[in-house]
Order: sequence, then structure tokens, then C-alpha cells
Amino acid sequence: MSIWWSLHLRREAASVPLARRLLLGTMESAGVDPDVSYDLSVALTEACANAVEHGGDTAWGDADEEYRVTAYLDGDQCRIEVTDSGPGFPGGHARSAPRPADQDAEHGRGLCLIQELADHVHIGNNPDPGGAVVSFDKILKWRTAPSLLPA
Repeated sequence: MSIWWSLHLRREAASVPLARRLLLGTMESAGVDPDVSYDLSVALTEACANAVEHGGDTAWGDADEEYRVTAYLDGDQCRIEVTDSGPGFPGGHARSAPRPADQDAEHGRGLCLIQELADHVHIGNNPDPGGAVVSFDKILKWRTAPSLLPA
């Protein structure tokens, strides 16, 4: 089975639960194990929250700016990519191992959380037209009777 979708969302906080609900609904319909679906939905939430907060020329969610979420379920793997139009990561280089946040920090744990919840993670900059790209994938586990497959 192969399913994919792509959303162009405004950089506002209300867009984050929309992406999460769409992913969870897709996973449930495809018959993905709920624990795997939950892990991916938390990772997606963190990636979207980063795009909303950091993904534009202005601080915290200019509604005129957008970001994109694309999800692919192909066979036994799910790949999710969140791309924004912001300044990208410092230095213009991909980061494979995000630095952990200080214990008392209020922010800075999202990329580390994505790293823990997914099997493979790529964090870097989009060379054209710019912005950050966070992509991650996970091997899927299935419920015993997926609802999209014939009974």
C-alpha cells in the first residue's frame, strides 16, 4: 500500500494540530500500530512547531508565510518532511545530531525528541529556495486487521 499527502499551511499555531490529526487519521485508516502512529505524530508536532516559530522572516508565526508538510506511507515505512521558508539552520549546514537543551531551558528539545522517536532523521537547509528541512522516517508496525485492506 502507498499513501502520500502534502499540505501547505500558514505559519500559525492552529495549523499544527491540523497536520497531526491528518497524519493520525491516515495511520489509523491504513492500520498502523497506534504506538508507532503516536510516536510519528509527536515528532510531526515538534517539526511543525519549529516551522511555525522559526520558519519565516518574522518571529512567531506571520500568517502570510507558509510551510509545507509531506507524508509518505510506502510499504512498511513512513517518511515525513517539514519544509519552511525561514533563514534555515545556522551556518547553512545540515545537522545530524541536535544539541540537547539545558535542563532549565523552556525551548530546544524538539529536534532531540524527533531524533529519539524516528528511525532516521535528516535536519538541514533547503538550498533552493532556502529555509529549513526536517525529514524523518520510521519502520511501520501494523495492527492485525488494517481497515483499508480487504478483510
